[in-house]
Amino acid sequence: MKRAACCAVLAWALSGAAVAERLTLEEALATVTAAHPDRRMAESDLALSRADREQAASRQDFSLFLDGSLRRGRQPDGDWKPDNIGRIVARKPLLDFGQTGQAVAAADQEIAARHAELLSIESLRRIDIMARYFDVLLADQQYVADNEFMTVAYLDWDKARERFELGVGNRPDLLRLEAFYQDWRERRNASLQRTRSTRQKLAHAMYRPGKLPATLAEPALQDNTRPVPEFDSLQAWMMQKNPRVQAFQAQLAASDSRLGAIRAERNPTLDAEVFGAGFSRESTTRDEISAGLVFNIPLYQGGRVDARVARELAQKERRAAELEKLKLDLSDSLLATLQEIEWLRDSGIAAADKQVEYRDWALERARAEYELELKTNLGNSMAETQAAQLRRKQMEYRLALALARLEALSGGDLPPVEGAQ
Repeated sequence: MKRAACCAVLAWALSGAAVAERLTLEEALATVTAAHPDRRMAESDLALSRADREQAASRQDFSLFLDGSLRRGRQPDGDWKPDNIGRIVARKPLLDFGQTGQAVAAADQEIAARHAELLSIESLRRIDIMARYFDVLLADQQYVADNEFMTVAYLDWDKARERFELGVGNRPDLLRLEAFYQDWRERRNASLQRTRSTRQKLAHAMYRPGKLPATLAEPALQDNTRPVPEFDSLQAWMMQKNPRVQAFQAQLAASDSRLGAIRAERNPTLDAEVFGAGFSRESTTRDEISAGLVFNIPLYQGGRVDARVARELAQKERRAAELEKLKLDLSDSLLATLQEIEWLRDSGIAAADKQVEYRDWALERARAEYELELKTNLGNSMAETQAAQLRRKQMEYRLALALARLEALSGGDLPPVEGAQ
């Protein structure tokens, strides 16, 4: 009856915006490709990089334009006559000695960096969805456990109140039991609110705002037993596969290409040009059709190129420093994650399992004593059993998240473990 009442209260708290179907972890993780704002921002950055690449490549594109002038000129006889010119010009760059090629190479590296950042966003979103999914399950179990403890506290207070009305007991003890009940009532109500807030966060993580899942399936978490490599081998793998490291490395390569493009602005350029013209005043020195080569040799450009080179070098140095800092942070995160996995597998889950085993035994004993009317602590034993099971689930979910973070650090795949199937 108590659990039925809990379910009823929980369903009432989630009524209205909640979605009735039963959601699985696999279905939740499948929404990682949804148009979440984080993903759309990363895709926009990728689209900008692609546009920059097209712009850089367009330097070698054929161009066609209309060129003309409207003017009047004074003749030797003193008369003013029209001297209008109109021409259609076709121009095609032939050689720029590295400017376009380096600019395109820099844009290609920026596209690679944005691709890597998009993969990083997907990994982070996957972990976020998984964490929010587990938060909902834990919030529901926490509510059930707190409701059990509140019920026990209420029954103790209610019995003491009945005895006090019959003249048995004292008022301080009655106030203490009532305060104890009110504390558990406050915790139970807070847990009830978390069942709603965690569902909203899960809906937002899946980018389904306003569609709160009502029922979540318990995940199998079969990967929790998978072997993991040692720190040294995994660190070397991570430094090659981590998408954020790859993004910074691509940006450093893009900086080198941009430096080459900037320095190439000191080089000559050669274009092919063809035009057809019309003139309002005939002249033997003017060509109606012309074709030729146009070259430009920079002789002096002031400090413009040097300033841009210095700026790009400063940005490159900053990216290199950021990459080194990222590698240090990733190494710390990797060690902390491996240590967490080792602790959970060696002692955390084992201790939780033993606590569940003990509480199951204590519950059976309390149930037998209750049936024999020797003691009346059955409700408290049920609450303690719920708390032990909650602790066990917390350990399992924490291990699953740690393994997911390990995969994300390694670019989505872990290196093979020697001797593992």
